[in-house]
Amino acid sequence: MKRRKFTKAILLGTIAQSLPLSAFNLSSNISTNELLGKGAPNLTEGSNYRLRPEAATAFEKMKKAALQEGISLQVVSSYRNYAHQNRIWERKYNRFRESGLSPTSAISKIIEYSTIPGTSRHHWGTDLDLIDGNPNVSGDVLVPSKFHGTGPFCEMKEWMELHSEKFGFYLVYTDNTDRKGFNYEPWHYSYTPLSIDYLEAYQKLNVKEILQEEKLLGSEFFKKEFIDAYIQDNILDINPQLLP
Repeated sequence: MKRRKFTKAILLGTIAQSLPLSAFNLSSNISTNELLGKGAPNLTEGSNYRLRPEAATAFEKMKKAALQEGISLQVVSSYRNYAHQNRIWERKYNRFRESGLSPTSAISKIIEYSTIPGTSRHHWGTDLDLIDGNPNVSGDVLVPSKFHGTGPFCEMKEWMELHSEKFGFYLVYTDNTDRKGFNYEPWHYSYTPLSIDYLEAYQKLNVKEILQEEKLLGSEFFKKEFIDAYIQDNILDINPQLLP
């Protein structure tokens, strides 16, 4: 058995006693619309988040465990549909263009942290961005420096490094210097027992064709070489534990 498949099996076994049986009926027939953020997925509404029911159950258990050690896990972002992601894309594209960047430079700037609509892991209801709700923080909260050293979220980051994987949550965009694509995001975690299946299904899509047909702002500059690199570097160059 491959190491990643073995890891997934161990994860499922570890959390088996705390999740409903429906958590293990993982569909291999996930709809294209749900993969692209255009469907109507079954989501659990939590405190400031929307996640797949199994992911929500695991998150609530992790949140409770963290709270016992003084960490208040707070969700900044969870499920985002296609329209939401497109609003982010258009806002950033227009801002960078107005600042004087060329279309291709604006696109490159956006994809340092933000995904092209239709390619976000947040479309699946398996991923979430987390901070510690206890510290009083001003300005942007999703900044890597705030998770390290004397940053306000460093204690949460240390706790997550020790415990998040026990609940099935793995960091997506690690600080591995050999990793390409999106910049390091110490706040972005994925519920692996589900997201591995979603990524496997996503890889079967013709992403090149989909991106070329969407008519997004700046999409006329999505040349074949750009799309090829985006798929390889931004979609697939992630924490190896999250790959099918």
